[in-house]
Amino acid sequence: MTATNGTPARREAPTADTVAAVVRQWRAVHPELDTGPMEVIGRINRCAALLQQAEDAPLRRAGLSRPEFDLLGALRRTGHELTPGELARETFSSGAAVTKRIKQLTERGLVERRGDTRDRRVAHVRLTDAGRALVDGVLPEQLSYETAVLSVLAPEGRDDLAGLLAELLSRLEGRMGALRTGG
Repeated sequence: MTATNGTPARREAPTADTVAAVVRQWRAVHPELDTGPMEVIGRINRCAALLQQAEDAPLRRAGLSRPEFDLLGALRRTGHELTPGELARETFSSGAAVTKRIKQLTERGLVERRGDTRDRRVAHVRLTDAGRALVDGVLPEQLSYETAVLSVLAPEGRDDLAGLLAELLSRLEGRMGALRTGG
């Protein structure tokens, strides 16, 4: 979007959302401060909270939480066994959380653990046939649900948002990675 003078035009955000009210209040208290970052990060956080509150209806009907589905999905999309540490990295979860999920999913017959023949401290996790069938059955329904959630945006708006979020995420992951490694 470009203004008539050739500079990028600032898209006005809807004023009916809760973040807009918070920003107006802060501007009244501190008019000298730039609340622009709050408008972006506040809205991302609020959207994430609402999406988490709504939960994922297809996953819930299948008896899965989002983190459990993410673990099963990681095994399905990679197509091979993964160690708990690899699953933690794939799902952005802690090792303890992954261990708990593996135990629960094993009890339900959706994954199997097998010890490493060379190192008994290492486990390998794979989907069972039931786990594979569950993921393959739920995924189309989940994607349809997510499409419905995003249907309030025009297709080009979704594309723009996906691109902007990808850029932000890529830069944050690179920056946070550099901070973790001391770079």
